[in-house]
Amino acid sequence: MLAEKIGRVVLEALRDGVGFFALLRQAAGRWRALARWPVRQVFYKQIYFTGIEALGAISVIATLAGIAITTQIVSLAGADKALTSRIMLWTIVRELGPLFAAIVVTARSSSATASELAGMSIRGELDSLRRLGIAPLDYLVVPRVAGITVAIMAVTVYFQFIAIITGFAFTALVYQSSFFTPLADVVSILSLHEVSISLLKGLVFGLVISGISCLYGLRVQHSITAVPRAATGAVMRNLIAVFFLDGVISYVAFF
Repeated sequence: MLAEKIGRVVLEALRDGVGFFALLRQAAGRWRALARWPVRQVFYKQIYFTGIEALGAISVIATLAGIAITTQIVSLAGADKALTSRIMLWTIVRELGPLFAAIVVTARSSSATASELAGMSIRGELDSLRRLGIAPLDYLVVPRVAGITVAIMAVTVYFQFIAIITGFAFTALVYQSSFFTPLADVVSILSLHEVSISLLKGLVFGLVISGISCLYGLRVQHSITAVPRAATGAVMRNLIAVFFLDGVISYVAFF
């Protein structure tokens, strides 16, 4: 019985992987669809929903994370500002920035994207687009993949900035220490490698979250009960994929 369950899980993961890469390959081959204004409108709306509308939640989480992490670092490192800045850089830029941004986007946009596409599929809107001579991949998938990916990369940088600034501001206020000294240390030790890996994580997470969300939304059965299942499945698969890929990228890049 256990072997049978494991086999089903493996087969389902393989099916998801094949479908995901096939969808991304097709979307990448049709990226020129973004040159058309209707498709570009969907792209802009996706960036607004995924990125700009998420800034409130990202700001709150980044502020709390920055304060909590900096407080713990100061309690351990004491007056060693260089060590505080270095640990802050490792924690926020390498790991928490890309990871938390991906989690927030998964919670907001993954379920929304999967539900929207699943609903359109059940209502027959995809067939209507085909009858009008509009490729659903061009109008529905390409702008969402591009928009979510761009938004996650931007939100990642924003999270890191807010977390570092508010963390050092809080410790400067509470411990009566310098605000600009540790901030200058972070800037001085921040390398192109650190920034590149952070942006790479944002890029990979964006492609994964958008691709899996579109995949689950488009392959639903023609039943209204399939919509919540598609949304839940997309969120769970995205969370698993994001944590797995975060570990893989960090291991390859920093060990």
